Amino acid sequence: MFDRLSSLVIALTLVAIAAIFATLAGGDPLSIAIMVIAGFLAAAVVYSALPALSDAKSTGPAPVAAPPVSLLRHPDFAHWVDQEKEPLIGAADNIVTIANDAAIRLLGRHIVGADVRTAIRHPAATDWLSQIGENAQLDTINLIDFPRPGQRWTMRIAALSGREQIIFLSDRSAIDAADRMRSDFVANASHELRTPLAAILGYVETLQDMNGETDGPTRHRFLSIIEREARRMQQLVIDLLSISRVEADRFRRPTTPIDLAAIVQTTIAQLRDSEHPRAKDVVAKLGDNPQPMLGDEAQLAQLAHNIISNAMKYGHAGTPVTVELAREGSRVRLSVTDEGDGIAPDHLPRLTERFYRVDEARSRSVGGTGLGLAIVKHISERHQGQLDIDSEVGKGTRVSVTFPLAAKG
Repeated sequence: MFDRLSSLVIALTLVAIAAIFATLAGGDPLSIAIMVIAGFLAAAVVYSALPALSDAKSTGPAPVAAPPVSLLRHPDFAHWVDQEKEPLIGAADNIVTIANDAAIRLLGRHIVGADVRTAIRHPAATDWLSQIGENAQLDTINLIDFPRPGQRWTMRIAALSGREQIIFLSDRSAIDAADRMRSDFVANASHELRTPLAAILGYVETLQDMNGETDGPTRHRFLSIIEREARRMQQLVIDLLSISRVEADRFRRPTTPIDLAAIVQTTIAQLRDSEHPRAKDVVAKLGDNPQPMLGDEAQLAQLAHNIISNAMKYGHAGTPVTVELAREGSRVRLSVTDEGDGIAPDHLPRLTERFYRVDEARSRSVGGTGLGLAIVKHISERHQGQLDIDSEVGKGTRVSVTFPLAAKG
């Protein structure tokens, strides 16, 4: 396309050529002059009619804008989705276009291509997805009893352009369970502390009201009950502090070389020297070889004490409480067996729960706090141990823990 200047030059050139040819042909000078003037006027009209080059460029057709790229179809987005461990779903016009492996495991492979409101089958999710717009805030929606009763998940939605959405799902069931466990622990601890405290205060008030009128044997009996309940409360406080310390250390692996055989032998000697009525029933089968491992000596002594003293409490009087140490390949097993009433199978999975008791009345009568096996469980886990409880009703119970032995240097 010619610009205005080029067109003017061409027009003037043509006028000049026409005038030269007219002169050579012997034309009338007046006619030639008129022709030249008319040619210049025509060139001026052409010059003014043609747009400038810059104007032509500025008034040309606007460039066509590239269509927006869908985030959900971008390869980098798909790569990121595959790396996410929690369920993540991408939807366009409420149709699921992409879902990572976690979402597939949670909701099923059929959700890809389905309506997202039916893919996430929960009333709260359906209502929110039906109302969501492009500029919606990233609110958190609670999905109670999803996908099964007793579980809780949360859903968050990021609304994109073009009616596209990214949906994030997070499992909060474990957090809820931990919160309930903490609440139950506080409630149970308060109850366990109130019970002996109420007994102590009651007997103290009774003694005060008698104003010295009571006889010696009655006073002695009351004071004995007060002492027993005070010691029970003292033991409960000690166990609460112990389980708190053990939980604080549960992520720190012990690095101190110790001899498990020596720790168990010392614990047995202490129990035999105590005033416990079953102190002489403890039978040790520890062998003569040391059992080297990496561990916390105080915690392992507490573990051995709790297991052995439990067997002494719940085994029948006059029957043996057998304590054994045996190597099993690269591990060592500590086992304690009693001959008591045994435990029904449905109680076994809950024995390590805090304050859980098979028989509450009997447990309290023998001085149990309900925390002994919970402490054993935490100590064994810190030492990479495996706790096993086997019991047969009417015959007795065997509690064992296997620990990894220290590697030889």
